[in-house]
Parts: sequence; C-alpha cells; structure tokens
Amino acid sequence: MGIFSASVVFLISWWMVFLAVLPIGVRGQHEDYVPDDGTEPGAPQAANLSKKAIWATIGAAVVTLIGFIIAVSGILPEPDRIW
Repeated sequence: MGIFSASVVFLISWWMVFLAVLPIGVRGQHEDYVPDDGTEPGAPQAANLSKKAIWATIGAAVVTLIGFIIAVSGILPEPDRIW
C-alpha cells in the first residue's frame, strides 16, 4: 500500500467514522428547556465537534492500520490485472 492509497483510505474512513459518531451524545434544545424564539427546537445544544473530530481521527487511523496490515501480510491476494 503506497502513501497515496493509505491517504485515500484514511480520508474516506475518517468521513465514515465522523458521520457515524456525529449523532452520539447530542441533545436537542427542546429536551432540556424551552428554545429561544427563532431557533429550531431540534437544534443541538452542544455538538462537541472537536471531540468528535478527534475520535474520528483515531478511528480512521485504526481502520487505515488494519487495511495496511491486510495489504502487507498478503491475507487477500492481489487482483489479476489485465492490461
């Protein structure tokens, strides 16, 4: 696995993990108090995006490492190329 392939795997897995952890722990404004006028009642109180980005980075690093180990170890054979 080259550096380009690893970066593509990391980028795609980062977004997948980020979108998976995005709704975790989010509470809407309507759940704890009456929302202010002009705001959506379902809007999150605190999204904690920085923590979720860190978790997404850790998760994407793990997924990329697993992909690298699979690619280097030869568990899956390289596909035949017809050029």
